[in-house]
Amino acid sequence: MKRRFAIKSFVAAAGLAAVAACSPMMTSEPDIVDIAVSNGNFNTLVAAVTAADLVETLKGDGPFTVFAPTDDAFAKLPAGTVESLLLPENKDQLVAILTYHVVPGAVTSDQLAGQRLNVATVQGDTVHVDGTDGVTVNDASVTTADIIASNGVIHVIDTVLLP
Repeated sequence: MKRRFAIKSFVAAAGLAAVAACSPMMTSEPDIVDIAVSNGNFNTLVAAVTAADLVETLKGDGPFTVFAPTDDAFAKLPAGTVESLLLPENKDQLVAILTYHVVPGAVTSDQLAGQRLNVATVQGDTVHVDGTDGVTVNDASVTTADIIASNGVIHVIDTVLLP
């Protein structure tokens, strides 16, 4: 509980203010960041995206496919990992992890159905996507697919992907 409180405090103090500052004019359709902020299950992801200075990028035109780990997925990491990654001196490592969750283009679950693919991420490495029995990405399961944003698609995953 203490860990979640610290992360939520970080989001409240820095994350949401920075996100709001990046979008003075709201479009009619929410983008990837807007959806993550409003969802309530992505507080850690929003804090990490903010700390990595990726808010403007993920609010950009895209399209992007984001495999978005929930707060519970981040909580599975060893104690202290998230807090350490949010430190300014670890920004490069944080950027690498976050961009490993992003694929160029808007890919929906119906495009993945029945396929096994190695897909290049924005980070540069590939993830293994298996759409033969639901959808998995490496060792993460997609728990909610196809959240459509104005600049791409979000697939909610239950585990943080590590390059």
